[in-house]
Amino acid sequence: MASSGVTTTLRPTSKVSLRGSSPQADSKSTPISKEDRRSDDHFFWSYTEEPHRTRRQAIIKAHPEVTKLCGHEPLTKYLVLAVVALQVTCATLLQNTPILSWRFFLTAYIIGATANQNLFLAIHEISHNLAFKSGIANRLLAVFANIPIGIPYSAAFRPYHLTHHKSLGVDGLDTDLPTSLEAVFLDSILGKAFFCTFQILFYALRPMFVYKLPLTQLHLFNILAQVAFDFVLVRSTSGNALAYLVMSSFLAGSLHPCAGHFIAEHYIFTKPGHETIANPSADAPIPETFSYYGPLNALTYNVGLHNEHHDFPAVAWSRLPALHEIAKEFYADLPRHESWVWVIWQFVWDAEVGLWCRLKRKEGGRKVGGSAGPSQDINDQGWKVEELGSGEGTYIPGVK
Repeated sequence: MASSGVTTTLRPTSKVSLRGSSPQADSKSTPISKEDRRSDDHFFWSYTEEPHRTRRQAIIKAHPEVTKLCGHEPLTKYLVLAVVALQVTCATLLQNTPILSWRFFLTAYIIGATANQNLFLAIHEISHNLAFKSGIANRLLAVFANIPIGIPYSAAFRPYHLTHHKSLGVDGLDTDLPTSLEAVFLDSILGKAFFCTFQILFYALRPMFVYKLPLTQLHLFNILAQVAFDFVLVRSTSGNALAYLVMSSFLAGSLHPCAGHFIAEHYIFTKPGHETIANPSADAPIPETFSYYGPLNALTYNVGLHNEHHDFPAVAWSRLPALHEIAKEFYADLPRHESWVWVIWQFVWDAEVGLWCRLKRKEGGRKVGGSAGPSQDINDQGWKVEELGSGEGTYIPGVK
């Protein structure tokens, strides 16, 4: 596809449309020199801060009315209730269906995986305090949304995810980044296919190897609530019902159309050309966040509008399209994906794309909750509400 003002190497088969860089992005993200990195390190390295804060400030300056879009979405809790009810109903109906049967598998793949991916992203929304005004109400709803997933994770997800926002691309903080070990051992077609098939396990286990969170009362409540539900479900139906929920969660993060968003959001599908490396000041920043505006957003809380989400985490899913329309000139020229299914296909088969295709930086962020005490307000450290979520203003337990 055509590009304007950006020097990149774009493979002809790519479904990423690179239409140039945002005119408001004034910082350059360039690969670190070979002298400054290990010979076996093929990640892209940047010395600049992540682009979303700069663009957020520019958008607010140009369109101050966008701040009115911030705040919770009351519809979220009803959608969560409906999807939880759907999954519990399906699990109950399949209690006597053999696990190794087409009926069981297809129900888990078509209905269950789609529903649990929806719940993954409901928990993502709720982690930004976008379902209720009350923080505790959001925490409780997240635990409730976790129930059909079968395994407790909502309490741990929140601080890791907010750190991902505050420290996008920061090595050792952003747990969305693949480790060098993953990139080395999965640097092949079979390796990438393995990663895509089992990526839910990588996203679940990787954070604990990057840095550990303190165990809080919320974590304990999340675990106890999940164990209690699983126990009651198995005792009142059968083990097959719980197996359906767990299988749904696994398939939701495997080779499923909606799972394409995990890779589409931050993997770099467009490589910098030779001119970029030789003269980085003459080129545009390497894009590190990609949006998708297709129909699967209807099932995934508009998570495809990912540049918009990172720019304004306090804007709920239902108002992200409005944000895009108001600030259209800031988003029209950013690279985007046209298909999540094609993202998975290209990621596996394209030799130029893989786990190395992520932008990293050594500095520029901190762990959420890692530099303040319980009595300190996030805003006292220069953190702003819209950088983390709606109504965010108190200490979040994390790692010092």
